Amino acid sequence: MSSPSTEGAFSLERFLDRERVAVEGALGQALDALLPLLDPQVRDAVRQGVTSGGKRLRPILCVAAYRACGGPDEEGARQVAAALELIHAYSLMHDDLPCMDDAPLRRGRPTPHAVHGEASTVLGAGALIPAAHLHLWHSASEMGLPDGVRRDLVRILARAAGAGGMVGGQALDLLGEGRRLERGELDGLHRRKTGALLTAALSMGAVAARAQDGVREALEAYGRAIGMAFQIADDVLDATADADALGKNPSDAELDKSTYVALLGVGEARGEARRLVREAREALRDGGIESPALDGLAAYVVDRDR
Repeated sequence: MSSPSTEGAFSLERFLDRERVAVEGALGQALDALLPLLDPQVRDAVRQGVTSGGKRLRPILCVAAYRACGGPDEEGARQVAAALELIHAYSLMHDDLPCMDDAPLRRGRPTPHAVHGEASTVLGAGALIPAAHLHLWHSASEMGLPDGVRRDLVRILARAAGAGGMVGGQALDLLGEGRRLERGELDGLHRRKTGALLTAALSMGAVAARAQDGVREALEAYGRAIGMAFQIADDVLDATADADALGKNPSDAELDKSTYVALLGVGEARGEARRLVREAREALRDGGIESPALDGLAAYVVDRDR
């Protein structure tokens, strides 16, 4: 199984630049449909939460998986993938609230609650949850996917976003503040908070492309590995990078959270992240998946500088 051929050697930088532009376009279309349905008092908070930039890694991974599985409608897949970013945006809006991480800055900019108030941010972020699933259903319908496949896509997203996934991980994160978590506890927290939605991105791409079960399982194994690698790399950056460069405040240390750096040290944490990258690439090989994009993205999650 392979992705479409390209001229010359694959450039991850060019790929990411191109895909981010495409994701922004899909998110703009999703917002055009969503914002008129919302109460005016929450529209600006939602617009800021969704359009405030970022790596757009989840939808990029989804489309890369779809392409690697031979999916024929990449524009449709980008609309499906936009649902992942709507959920991710909601999670960040809530993460930054005073009752959670109390963060005034993200990506170097004031967070939505700091600009639009807590009430508008809480309600607006909450509205993104059903909006993401509705957008996913309509987008999959536009692709001509049958009802069973559409239900599977919605189920994957709901499980990854809910109590057994991201929301459960957020709860464990709050409960873990001020405690020293053991490795198993820390892994379980981040498999939910960070890993679940990243893995869902790969799974949704495979399902939308109608991939065989073995290919889907290989992509999900890849997703689980890079999800953990991503979080470990985040912890290393939080401990070693300049706060202004990260554009993030407060740090995990200031919030008294357990991290992989606190547990393992910087060097061992970096080594563990790279081991997980190797594991992710092995999953691709085991599944017979040839994708320069997915191969490059595995390294990107630990080599990035923010």
